Order: sequence, then structure tokens, then C-alpha cells
Amino acid sequence: MFPVINITPGPNVIPGVPIGWYGLGYVIGLAVMLLVSQREAERRGIHPSHIFGALPLVLILALLGGRLYHVIDQWALYQNNLLSIILPPYSGLGLYGGVAGAALGIIIYTRWKGLPLRLGLDSVIAGTLFAQGIARWGNFFNQELYGPPTDLPWGIAIDCAHRVAAYPCSLFPVETTGFHPLFFYESALNILGGFIVLFLSRRYLHRLQPGDLAAFWAIWYGSTRFVLETFREGWNWTVGGIPTAQIVGIVLIIVGVVWIAWNHRPGTTPYDYPKVPAPDPRAGPDPQPAEPEPKPDPEPELPTS
Repeated sequence: MFPVINITPGPNVIPGVPIGWYGLGYVIGLAVMLLVSQREAERRGIHPSHIFGALPLVLILALLGGRLYHVIDQWALYQNNLLSIILPPYSGLGLYGGVAGAALGIIIYTRWKGLPLRLGLDSVIAGTLFAQGIARWGNFFNQELYGPPTDLPWGIAIDCAHRVAAYPCSLFPVETTGFHPLFFYESALNILGGFIVLFLSRRYLHRLQPGDLAAFWAIWYGSTRFVLETFREGWNWTVGGIPTAQIVGIVLIIVGVVWIAWNHRPGTTPYDYPKVPAPDPRAGPDPQPAEPEPKPDPEPELPTS
């Protein structure tokens, strides 16, 4: 087994500086999500400025959720050094937790601004999938989210310090052993899902009910994680012996299927999407037009002889 990608990188962008590749991936993914989501929001009658308006709250909750999920997942790494949970380097973030935190931020923001929640969620689905696909590359630099050894030409090298107990270097030498790059599989599937959402949004928006794309994300991502978790060994956070990511994936699939079925139940009329976006909330109320000046009364005409 000879890995083509025979690179064992470190978690930091610059060695010795506490800036992790995973965090950088989040930032790049966030930028892409913002660009895509603005356009998608506008297509649904939501002013693009709301995307940036929701950003601080959504970002904070996404980072907190992602960090919390990672710490619970990798509790053995933190239980003897609790300060490492909140001190740099922040090299670990869980996507399930990040997405859950972001969703909570969107719920809070849309209720605050009186926006339709389901349209708000649909607006960010494509960008979210792209962001997930980009952020997953942080796992490559952290040397995590890999599968069993493989003879496939795209196997990646994993150094001894990042091996799970099932794959010791004494039996699987670094120089000749490649592993399934599960991070890459998930990244590629996420990005593919993003393009599918854009295609549906542009070609078949008139057939979609609000929330359909959010339900698609639940089915697509839930299925992706459910399948890929079967390849993982030694890194899984389990409940009753079942990987938590698979349990969450099954729940997401069920929720997504039920959601779409409810949206398209018999008798449901097509949703009338707004043709123009709402006004910019930063612009304030529209100025009242000035009242026209009253015209002077016409002078009476003099009688003619």
C-alpha cells in the first residue's frame, strides 16, 4: 500500500503560531457562504443585507457549537486539561455542532427581524454545503477523519502520532501505508450537494416549497455522514456502541423526508415567491414625498363686449 499523498502536515498554518488550518478553512468557507447566500436570499425576496446582519450572531453560535461538539467527541484529549478547551490553538471544530449553532442563530435572527424562517434557511443551504466542503480540509491538516488502509491511488499518509490503536506503525509503516481520505469524500459530496441545490433553486424554484432545500440538506448530509462513519475506527463518539454521527444522520434523514412529504402533501398550492427583495433594513423608512404646492386660483375672465 503506497500513499500517493505522502504528506503528514501539522495543524497550524505557520508552525508555532496558534492559527489552525481548520479555523482558516472555516473563514474561507464562511466567505463563500456569504457570497452565495446573498444571491439566494435575494431570489426569495429577502434583502441581501440580512445575510451580513445575521452574521455576528450566527458566527458566534456556530463556533461555540462546533467547539462544543468537538470537545465532547474528543473528551479524552481534554478531560485532564480543561483549559485547553478555551485556550488556543483551536484546532478542533465539529461540523454537526457548527451547523446546529448556525441554525440556532438563524432562528433567533429571523424571529427578531420578522423574516420567514424557512426561506431564511433555504437561502443559506447551498452556501452552507460549500462551506462544509471547504472546512473539511482542516481534517487533512489535523490528520483526522481517515478510514482504514487502502491500496487505492488516492490513499493518504498518517504519521504515528495520529494513528488510532487499530493501525500501529509497526504493522502499517508510514512510508508504505495509505488510508482512505474520508475528509475528502465528505468534502466532495458536500460541494456536489451545493451545486445540486443551486441547480434546483434556479431551475425549479417555482416547484419548491419553503423549507424543501433545508430538508434536502438534512437528507443529503445525514446520508453522507451515515455512510462514511462506517469506515471510521477508534475516533468515533458512540452512544450504546453506535457512532453518534450515524444516529444524528438517521434522525436528519427522517426529518428531511417527513418535512418534504408534509410540504408537498395533497392540496398544497405552489408558493408564490416574491418578485423583488424586501427593502434594505439599514435604509430606514421610505421618505414621504413632498406635498405639491397649491396652485393659485385662476383670475376671473373679464366679459368681452
